[in-house]
Order: sequence, then structure tokens, then C-alpha cells
Amino acid sequence: MPPVKTKAVSRPPRAGSSHAAKTAVQQTTARVREMHQAIAAKSFSVLRRVPLLAGPTRLVQMAHDGIVAGVYQAIHHTSGVLFDAAAVIEDRRSKQPPGKAPGRLATRMHGALNGVFGDHLAATDNRLAIAMTLRHAGAVLSLDGDSLSSALPLAGRRVCVFVHGLACDESSWQPRAAASSTVSAVDFGRQLRADLGYTPLYLRYNSGLPISRNGGELAALLERLIAAWPHADSELIIIGHSMGGLVAIAACEQAAAAGMRWPQATRLLICLGAPQLGSPLERLGHLVTMALQVSTVTQPLARIATARSQGIQDLRQGPGVAQAHPAAGHIAYRFLGGSLAEDVEHRFGRLLGDGLVTVGSATAQAVAGDVQTVTLGKLGHMALLTDARVYRQIVEWVAALAEPERAAVDA
Repeated sequence: MPPVKTKAVSRPPRAGSSHAAKTAVQQTTARVREMHQAIAAKSFSVLRRVPLLAGPTRLVQMAHDGIVAGVYQAIHHTSGVLFDAAAVIEDRRSKQPPGKAPGRLATRMHGALNGVFGDHLAATDNRLAIAMTLRHAGAVLSLDGDSLSSALPLAGRRVCVFVHGLACDESSWQPRAAASSTVSAVDFGRQLRADLGYTPLYLRYNSGLPISRNGGELAALLERLIAAWPHADSELIIIGHSMGGLVAIAACEQAAAAGMRWPQATRLLICLGAPQLGSPLERLGHLVTMALQVSTVTQPLARIATARSQGIQDLRQGPGVAQAHPAAGHIAYRFLGGSLAEDVEHRFGRLLGDGLVTVGSATAQAVAGDVQTVTLGKLGHMALLTDARVYRQIVEWVAALAEPERAAVDA
């Protein structure tokens, strides 16, 4: 997958939620107006064909069009004034000293907004566009040696980077409070640190951007991380969920092709429910959009549908099976798929998959070398993030990598 070059932006970011809400309201109003006009035009067209009604119909249509234009213009301008005022207030609040960090709900809504409209937010320099960062214990990490040593005083040589999926954020890796007391819910990062000594780091990124662009940004970020890590002989594993797995694969491919150092420290890449061959849900969305474009009445709805982010549209076909670069041929690839059916070999279960990604798409592989795939039954797409069976499989894969090292030491 070729890297996507990004252009540095020197303009200050615009106001956040108020500007985004203004755009959404005005664009939706425009689409509703187009549908209104399309429906009215068909009705008036029929009436003009009726004898003796052609003249009166034209007069009524002229009056109708004038009134409608005035109403929609009023909505457009009024909403603009209100949201511009809200943006001024929001800008003033943003300049105040930082207070309490946003709650989990606000953070998740932020991630969801970026998943759906993230490319638009980034292109318009909106403050709500998420900048890619690595985090630990909820705090953004500064990737220099002194800062890392201060933020992670107990860090060892082993590092695990978790990459969330579409419209999510790093909190998706933590079990919900209602599920955390059950034996089936596991905090992968915390447990890997306790069981195997891995320091968990979490990526937050704008999942509405193209997958290849996020892969390139992740590759550059990991290069800085490994260069600044307190231990020179660091060992890295990456665990990506859904789109996160595709972003991680793209990062490995681009980094190896560019001769970066961090792939040499990477032992293992685990993809959980990554739609390598695309997602049926996005393919269905594309078909619905095409169908809406057939009629002039529904074409405005099609324009709303096509506004979804490039990140989502990248999931229609997926990037295809991973192709390991020769410079990173030592990386072990592991693909885990879920099925809502108990019998993972059942035809219906493989077709249904985890509800969003089919088993075939999640476990497709053509990488030469150390590659393994596993499918687990009675498992939904989001449950892949915290399920105890998934964690046991991760531990089995990670522990297996250490066996040759122990055998060499014993010999």
C-alpha cells in the first residue's frame, strides 16, 4: 500500500463542535430543500398536463417556489448566525486554563464523529479533527527519551501498542463497568503487563482519514517511539482491532519499504476482526447509495450518504490480503476472526461472521512466513476487544514467540 503524503497546515484550527454542527445543519437543510423541490416539481408537472389547470398551476408554482426559497434561506442564515455565536463562546472557553479531562462518553462521541466525518474535519482544519497520538493511562505521551522515562518509570523492554477500530478510541479496549466484574471481560493491556511484562500503549487517531494515510502516520510515530524508548533492545507487538488491524498492516508495509528501524523491533502483529477483504456492511451502504441516485427525488439523500468519510469507504473492498515486505519478513502475523454462530465451520456462521466482518475477510492471509489464523464462535465484533478467550489466544501467540529464545538460552 503506497504511503500518502500529507501537507503541513499552518492555519490555526477553526472552532470545533459549533462549526461542525453549523455545517451539518446547513448541508442537511440544503438536501431537504432539494428533495422538497424535486417532489413539488413532479406534482406540478402532472397538474400542468390537466386541461384548464396549466395556467393556475404555473401561478401557484411560482408562489410556492418563492415562499419555499424564503423559508429555507431563513433557516440557513438563522442557523449560521446562531452557530457562529456559539463558536465565539466555544473559542473563548477553549482558551481558558485546562480543567477536567473529557469523560468517556464525550471521548467516544468525539471518536465516532471523526469516524464518520474525520476527513472533512481534517480538510477544514476543524478543532475536532483528532491528531494521532500514543497514550498511556489516559495521558498523551511525548516521544522523547526524558519524557518517556518520566511518564513510564517502570517500563521494561517489552511494548504493546493497541490500535482501535473505526469510530472508536482507546477506551474501547477497556471493559465496561457492567462487564468488568465478569470472568468473560478482560482488560488486555493491564493483563498483558501483569502476565508478560508488556507496557501497554494506546493509539488514538482520526479513523475517518484514508487507511493508507493513517498507516503512514503510525509508521512515523512508531519510529519516534522506538528511537526514544528507554531500552535499546526493545521488543514491540501490535494488536489492532477491525480497521486498526488494517492501519497496523499498512504501517508495517510502509515502514519496511522506507527502511525505518522499528519493524526490526517488531515481533508480532495481531489483527482482531480486521476486514482485509472488505466489510459487507459498507458494500451494502454503497449499493444503497447507488440506488438512491437513480431517482431525482432521492438523489439528495444519496449526496448525504456519499458524505461519509474516506476511511469508511476504504472498507468497501478492503486493502486485500497482507503482503509482507522482505525487510519485515521476520514479523509474525496472527489473524483472529469471530463468528456469531457457535459452529464456526457452519456456512451460515462463516457468512455472518462477527456481525460486521465475515470470517473469510478477517482470516484471509497470503503472507509468506509465520502466519496463523484462528476463529472463535459466539463472538461479536466489539466483543473481540475484551473477550477472555481472545486474550488467552493472544497470550498463547505471544508466549510461543519466546519459546525459541528460551530453548537457545537453555542450550
